[in-house]
Amino acid sequence: MGIVDPTWEARVAALWHDATALPGDELVRRTDALADELDADDPRASFERACARDTAGLEAEAEPHYRAALASGRLDSYRSARATIQLASTLRILGRLDESERLLLAELDRHLQPGHDRALHDEARATLALTYVAQGRAIEAAGLALSALAPHLSRYNRSVAANAAALVARTWT
Repeated sequence: MGIVDPTWEARVAALWHDATALPGDELVRRTDALADELDADDPRASFERACARDTAGLEAEAEPHYRAALASGRLDSYRSARATIQLASTLRILGRLDESERLLLAELDRHLQPGHDRALHDEARATLALTYVAQGRAIEAAGLALSALAPHLSRYNRSVAANAAALVARTWT
């Protein structure tokens, strides 16, 4: 990745902070302007373009940008996890449920590898639960969602986790 203006990340964060107040086309325009400041092969540019299009409801336009960002192999682990989860969500919306599931299962498998960052682990499980619902697998979806929720409860963690595990063939802890 090229050298980035030290304020670039802050300007991207500020744009996303205000994103809900912007019409989709304006969000895409502003994001593209920020992405244009980066080298053409900088995967952050593709990632931000994908996010803007996804948020604007342009999932089919977002998909190739997510794929380009991930294919570079140069996203930091946090953005890589986000790109994978968001691409899987986009694929779910586009009706490509099996591919969505495969991406999320692969992401969750990476979380189990020694030394791998577990950033966005629960977010990946929540997105997989949505994919399961879209696949007509509501019981597994509920189990997955409850297994993600269990560690955050103030009480009944073990009970909820055990019951969630009984609902799904494979749980992600």
